[in-house]
Amino acid sequence: MDFHLTFPILPFTQKINYTNKILLAGSCFAENIGETMHTHKFNVRTNPNGVLFNPASIAIALRRIIENKKMQENELFFANECWNSWEHHSRFSKPDKSNCLSEINKSISTTNEFIKKADWLFITFGSAFVYKHNSNGMLVGNCHKVPQKEFAKSLLTVSEIVADYNLLLQQLKAVNSKLKVVFTISPVRYIRDGVVKNNISKARLIEAVHELVNQHNNSFYFPAYELVIDDLRDYRFYKQDLVHPNEQAIQYVFEKLVNTTFDEDTKILFEKIKDIITAKQHLPFNADTEAYRKFQDTYLKRCEQIQKDHSFLDFDNELEFFGK
Repeated sequence: MDFHLTFPILPFTQKINYTNKILLAGSCFAENIGETMHTHKFNVRTNPNGVLFNPASIAIALRRIIENKKMQENELFFANECWNSWEHHSRFSKPDKSNCLSEINKSISTTNEFIKKADWLFITFGSAFVYKHNSNGMLVGNCHKVPQKEFAKSLLTVSEIVADYNLLLQQLKAVNSKLKVVFTISPVRYIRDGVVKNNISKARLIEAVHELVNQHNNSFYFPAYELVIDDLRDYRFYKQDLVHPNEQAIQYVFEKLVNTTFDEDTKILFEKIKDIITAKQHLPFNADTEAYRKFQDTYLKRCEQIQKDHSFLDFDNELEFFGK
């Protein structure tokens, strides 16, 4: 008896491997996938502007990065005892203006170098709702707890998203012709918009993404949204807020990503690394035993062998941990 609906996911025609450079941008779900990839030794850079939710703000961030356009002091604003950027998440906000500007521009510069050599770009849309500042009409990626009355809220149309990204994908290709783009839709429910409006928002994102993928070579769609909403389809796969997918759901989606996008050699290496990461989290009842010393030695040798076979992977922490 089946207790949940599964559906086939067509394997990507091009595959990810451990030599690839991977940039992820967008919602907090992009952070979840990026952190999992980083933990398992992939060369990733995640959300160089911090978490962004709507397609327009993500596009603004990526354009500034590919143009290597540094932010100026007059583009920052002071609120809630910090200097902030409308284009960045609050993790860049600082009490000191020069520190805020320095971190933002360092991220722009290093990501510009990264994206020119990257193999994959994952873009995760969260919401089609956008906010514009009433005083200047500027679209903001983060409201930074500024009062809601200072913004006008609107819903992007499918045609607006498609037109914006038709241009962006051409710009990305101009700076890196080998770059492959994977679109995903965040399964996070934005209930602050209301359930009905959230569904309208997600529908527009899904339609826009499929139109883009159909129009552009080297663009792909990975159904993270459908895996959580239609496959798992149960609140036990959500955190207590009933909005964000929990760790089980994230791992389930990531397993599907592995099967869909990794080449066979990468899958094998991934499982070996996963085993080492799991072993490192093991807490012995008594570390001062012969059995635990053998356990440590076994995994030390496995780390050394992988490091020997794949010298571009960084196992310094694991070698130190198991070599104690």
